[in-house]
Amino acid sequence: MRGELLNNEETWWSFPAEEIFSKLKTSKEGLIETEIKSRYDIYGKNVLPREKYKSLKLLLRQFKSPLLWILLVAVAVSAALGEVLNAVIILVMILLSSLLSFYDEYTSSRLVENLSKQIHYETTVIRNGKKKEIDISDLVPGDLVYISGGNRIPADLRLIHTNNLEINESVLTGESLTVHKQSNQISKSITRLQSLSNYGFAGTIVVSGEGMGIVITTGKNTEFGKIAQKTVEERPQTGFQKGISSFSKLLAKTIIILTVLIFLINAVLKHSVLDSLLFALAIAIGLTPELLPAVINVSLSKGAHAMSKKGVIVKRLIAIEDFGNIDILCTDKTGTLTEGNLSLSDYQNIEGKKDKNLLMYSNLCINQTKNKKIEPIDKAIISYSKKYIKESEISKFKIIDELPFDYERKRMSVIVRKDNKNILISRGSVLKILDASSKVLIKGKVSPLSKYKNIIDIQYKELSAKGYRVIAVAYKDVSKKIEYDTNEESSLIFLGFLLFSDPPKKNVKSAIDRLSLLGIELKILTGDNELITEHVADQVGIKLKGIVIGDEIEKLNDTQLQKVVENNTAFCRLTPLQKAKIIKALKQNGHEVGYMGDGINDVPALHEADVGISVNDAVDITKEDSDIILTKKSLDSLTQGVIEGRKIFSNTMKYIFISSSSNFGNMVSAAGASIFLPFLPMLPIQILLVNLLYDTSQLSIPTDYVDEDELKKPKKLNVDGIKKYMMIFGPISSVYDILTYFIMIVLFGASIALFRTGWFIESMITQLFVVFIIRTKKIPFYKSKPSLWVVLSILLVAIIVIAIPFSPLAGLLGFESPPLLFFVVLILMVITYLIIVEFVKGWFFRKYEF
Repeated sequence: MRGELLNNEETWWSFPAEEIFSKLKTSKEGLIETEIKSRYDIYGKNVLPREKYKSLKLLLRQFKSPLLWILLVAVAVSAALGEVLNAVIILVMILLSSLLSFYDEYTSSRLVENLSKQIHYETTVIRNGKKKEIDISDLVPGDLVYISGGNRIPADLRLIHTNNLEINESVLTGESLTVHKQSNQISKSITRLQSLSNYGFAGTIVVSGEGMGIVITTGKNTEFGKIAQKTVEERPQTGFQKGISSFSKLLAKTIIILTVLIFLINAVLKHSVLDSLLFALAIAIGLTPELLPAVINVSLSKGAHAMSKKGVIVKRLIAIEDFGNIDILCTDKTGTLTEGNLSLSDYQNIEGKKDKNLLMYSNLCINQTKNKKIEPIDKAIISYSKKYIKESEISKFKIIDELPFDYERKRMSVIVRKDNKNILISRGSVLKILDASSKVLIKGKVSPLSKYKNIIDIQYKELSAKGYRVIAVAYKDVSKKIEYDTNEESSLIFLGFLLFSDPPKKNVKSAIDRLSLLGIELKILTGDNELITEHVADQVGIKLKGIVIGDEIEKLNDTQLQKVVENNTAFCRLTPLQKAKIIKALKQNGHEVGYMGDGINDVPALHEADVGISVNDAVDITKEDSDIILTKKSLDSLTQGVIEGRKIFSNTMKYIFISSSSNFGNMVSAAGASIFLPFLPMLPIQILLVNLLYDTSQLSIPTDYVDEDELKKPKKLNVDGIKKYMMIFGPISSVYDILTYFIMIVLFGASIALFRTGWFIESMITQLFVVFIIRTKKIPFYKSKPSLWVVLSILLVAIIVIAIPFSPLAGLLGFESPPLLFFVVLILMVITYLIIVEFVKGWFFRKYEF
C-alpha cells in the first residue's frame, strides 16, 4: 500500500497539480477522516526519529574520563597480579559513582523532554473541505498545507499556489540568499534540490509571501529528515559553558602535575609501582569533580521544573545559567510594555475628517486568501469596521492579487477590481507609504504630495506623540495584468491615517523596577517611531537616556556603535539586522544580553543574543530559535525566571568552590605525606570511597537555599576567582590533615591501618562540615540557613563515615576501629577548623569581590 500511495522516485515537480491530486488520492477539499487515519497508521507521526539507545549512550558517557579508563586498566593489571579483591572493590566504587551520575543526568534529560512537549507547533491545513489548525506532527502525505512568512515548512511540499513566496533554504543548501518559489510544473530532468522552484522543503523558512502545497513526504523521509539522521548541528557555547570549559582546563593542569608528582615520589621511595600508580590515579579521580555535570544538570532540571510552574518553559537547560546572569534585556514595546491588544481608535484623512474609503480600503487589505492567522492589526480593523461597513459594500470589490508585507518595504498591497477597474491599495508604515506616494487626496481632489508633505509630517508626529500607532493608506488605479509585483507600489495617492491604541500593561512599571533591582537594564528595540516609543516609555516609567533611530546606526562604525548602545535606552525604526547589530555591540561591551521577540523580524536578534526568549504563540521559526519560551509575554515571568537562574548559578558555584578547594587540599596532603611516610597514607580503595561518599553528600547542593544578596546582581563564572579560592582554602584543610598525621603517629602510635582510618575520618568530617561555612558568605545558620536536604545528607554521610571502621566492611577496606579519645580530638579539630575557615572566608570575600 505504501508503494501505491507514495512513490519517492516520482518526479513530483514535473506533474501538474491535477495529476498530483490524483496520484496522492486527494483533492482541493483535502483528505477525509478515514483516509487521514489510514495514512497516519502507515506513516506515523510527522517527526524525526528519536535517537536510538539514548539511555545507553548516556550511561557510556559517564566513562569518558581518560583518568577513569587508566584506572580501569590499572584495576585489570591488579587483578592479573592476584590482587583480585582490591580490584573488585575499586571496580564497584567506579561503577557506583558512574551510575549515580547517570541517574541524575537521565532524570534531567527526561524532564527537558517533558517540558518540550508543552511547546506547540501548528500548521494550517484543509481537511474535509474545511480550514483547520493541527499539530505539525499530525500531517500525512496528501494533506493541503498553507504557509506564510515566519513559518518553518513542516514537511516536503509540492507547491500548488504561491504569492511572492520567498524561502530561505540555507538549512539544506548552505545558501543564505532567499529563493523565489512558484507553483508551475517544471522539467522532469531537473534533479538538483536548489533548482526545484515549485518545492517547499521541510525545515526551510518562509521569509515572505505565502503559498499552499501538497504534502509529499513527512518525517524521516523528507530531505531534511535524511540529513538530520546523519548530522546534528552543535549550538555555540554559552557564556557559562565557556566558563566551565576554562575551569576544566585549570583543573586538568593541576591534576596532571600533582598526579605525576605523587606517582614519582611514591615510586622513588620504593613503594610498589602498581600501588603507587593506583594511589596517584585514585587521588586524581578524587580531585576531579566528576559529579559536576550531574550537579549542574540536577540544578538546571530542578530550576526548569520550578520555572515551568511560573510560565517559563526552558528549551535548552544550559541557557538557564545565562538567563540568570543577563544584565541587559532588549525587547520590543508591543506585548511587553503594552497589553499587545491593538484596537482601532480612529481614522482620518489629512483634513482631520473621517473618510469612509479609508476604512473600506483598510478592510480590503486584510488577508483574503485565508492561509494564515489574522494579524492583530487586521482583527482591530474588522472589529471597528463592523459598525460602519456592510458586507454587501465589501463584496462589490473582487480581490485580484496580493503583495504580502515584508520588513524591507514595511507595507502590503492588494489589487482589487470594481466596476471593471483595477485598484492597488497599500497599507503600512507612514514613512514607507509616503515614499511610494506622489499625490494626496484632499477635499475630494488629487493634488501633488509635495504641497502637503510638511502638513502630513506634522500630523504624523502629533498623533504618534499622543501614543497612537499610526498606519497610512494609499491607492492608485492600475492596468489589468495576470500577475503584479512590488514595482507597482509607486506614484500612489496618499489617502490618510489609521490610529491604533495599545495601552500599557497595568503592572509593567513594578516589573521594570524589579528588573532594575536585579541589576538588569531594559533597552527598547522597535520598528516603531521614536515619538510613540517615548510616549509609552513615559507611561510605564522608563527613563530614557537617549533615543537613536535605525538610519543613524547605519552611519556608525563598530567603535562608535559600542558607545551609542551603551549610552542610549531606546532604538527605533529598526530593521531586523539592525536589532542584531545592536545586540552584538552590547556583547562586545562585555554585557550578557537577553532578547525577547515573537516575530520573524526578531530571528536575527534572537540568534545574536546570549539568551533568546520568545512566547508560545510566536511564529514557528522564532520559537525554534529561542532558548526560553514564555507561556505569556510578561516581564513578571521573566523576572521569576532570572531569579531562578541566579539560584541555580549560585548553587553550582557552591559545588565548584567546595569540591575544588577540598579536593585540592587532599591532593596537597597526599603529596606531602608521600614524602615523609614509608607507606601510602591511604589505599586507593579508601580514596575512591572518600570520593564516592563525598560526592553523594554534594548531590543535595541543588536543593540548597540561596542568600538574597546573591540574587541582587548578575554574575559570571570567574575562573581566576576559583583558582584563588582553591589555593587559599585547600591548604587550610591540608594543615589539618598534616596535624592529623602527627596526632595519629605521636599521640596514638597508630598502626598503618589505624593511621589510614584516622585520616579517612578526619578528612571526610572536615570536608563535610565545612560545606556549612563555604555555602554562604554570611554567618552559617545564624544569618543563612541551609536546606533540610543539605543538612540531612551531610549528617547521614558523616554517620556512615564514622560507622564504617566499626562495621564488618572495615577489614575489607583496610580500616581499624579508632579509640574513643580520637573522637574527642576530632571534635576539637573540626571546631577550630571551621572557626578558622569562617574568618578566612570573611577576609577573602572582602578582598575579592565576585
